[in-house]
Amino acid sequence: MSERRGVGALSRSAKDGLLSALRQSAPKKDGSAEAPAPRAKRARKAQLRFQDLPELKDIRTQQAVAELIGVGTPFFRVHDDRAGATTHIDGRTILNFASYNYLGLNGHPEVSAAAKAAIDRYGTSVSASRLVAGERPIHQELEGRIARFIGVEAAVCFVSGHATNVSAIGHLMRQGDLVLYDSLAHNSIVVGATLSGATRRLFPHNDLDALEEMLIAHAHGHARVLVVVEGLYSMDGDFPDLKRLVALRERFGFWLMVDEAHSLGVLGKTGRGIAEEAGVDPNEIDIWMGTLSKTLSGCGGYIAGSAALCDYLKFSAPGFVYSVGMPPPVAGAAIASLDVLEREPERVAKLRAIGQRFVEKAKAAGLDVGASAGFAISPVMVGDSLRAVHLANRLLERGVNALPIIHPAVPERSARLRFFFTSEHEPAHIDEAVAVTADEHAKLAEAGFGIKMAAALAKATRPA
Repeated sequence: MSERRGVGALSRSAKDGLLSALRQSAPKKDGSAEAPAPRAKRARKAQLRFQDLPELKDIRTQQAVAELIGVGTPFFRVHDDRAGATTHIDGRTILNFASYNYLGLNGHPEVSAAAKAAIDRYGTSVSASRLVAGERPIHQELEGRIARFIGVEAAVCFVSGHATNVSAIGHLMRQGDLVLYDSLAHNSIVVGATLSGATRRLFPHNDLDALEEMLIAHAHGHARVLVVVEGLYSMDGDFPDLKRLVALRERFGFWLMVDEAHSLGVLGKTGRGIAEEAGVDPNEIDIWMGTLSKTLSGCGGYIAGSAALCDYLKFSAPGFVYSVGMPPPVAGAAIASLDVLEREPERVAKLRAIGQRFVEKAKAAGLDVGASAGFAISPVMVGDSLRAVHLANRLLERGVNALPIIHPAVPERSARLRFFFTSEHEPAHIDEAVAVTADEHAKLAEAGFGIKMAAALAKATRPA
């Protein structure tokens, strides 16, 4: 018969033995105690070195393979001056399709003068969070101008575009809430939703039927529901059906957030974005987000919408409360950019004509531009990541700068070159870029250049 078990599943005899050991180690009545056995030192866990991170080793492996077959990195290229329709790299003038200077306002004399004037008055930094000591009239002027331009009550500016989404979404949403976002949503949207602790679900790109099904299935179970889309998707150059999104908002009662990082100054006859393009009242959208680093020639981001939303974020959003206020020259440049944009809407029309010319010419040349609508952004689909990188290098040799987007930024078979346009581009620039791209793309495809070729070469050269 087994022994009766005591607390903690110890047998009675084991329990008695444990108590006996404890009594023997207790101090004696005279105050002395037997010296305890020396405790073995715990071995210190070896600290993981950054150079041993598996993620870094993956990067190094990719670089080694590229070096093995003579493919240099197209990333971190140094530009010697302002990037517009052309740029200077290694002393050469290059056709440039790799910057967000959509309306050519970065470097515009009026914009540069406004930045310099702001430095003369306020310095290069406001040296504090706006909540405590960093508030300046130029901040209030910029936020008022952004709100009026979009057509809503108010706006609040953050010092980082990425942090704008992270802080706003992460702060507005919470555990028990639901965030639904497009499968091609920017990293900042995904990070903000993750930070919030809310339930996260993504729907297939621009598939509003799938979004509606998700809302039917899940929206009723959450106090707050946020749907996030982009005004113009930077990877594919397409945009959502805003009218239908507004109709879904009315039906399901969610907050609708539109990230206009790439659509402000691009969509709509006067550049007011996707609401103007779609003919929708901007007040039907709960949260407008945008950045100052594209059309507005600065750095940072904004949230625009109701005064209540902006007041709440100004007094409580960590990315605003605990960050220094926007640098005065950046605010000055953005205000001046709005001045030029409102005065010269023909820049928007020219940008549209340039983008649509690229799409038409590229299709005629047999290039795959995906779903691009020809507004400021167009991919050229390549498929193979290594081929996309080498194609970018070949283009640069022939005087065209366009950067590859490769795995993991996009799925492995969706690698592409991404072309950004500016109102400073001329039709001849577009025609040359398309011709060079089609020629080099065909040569690499015919040669079978890509990851499979590299893998075969690596296997053949591996020591026995």
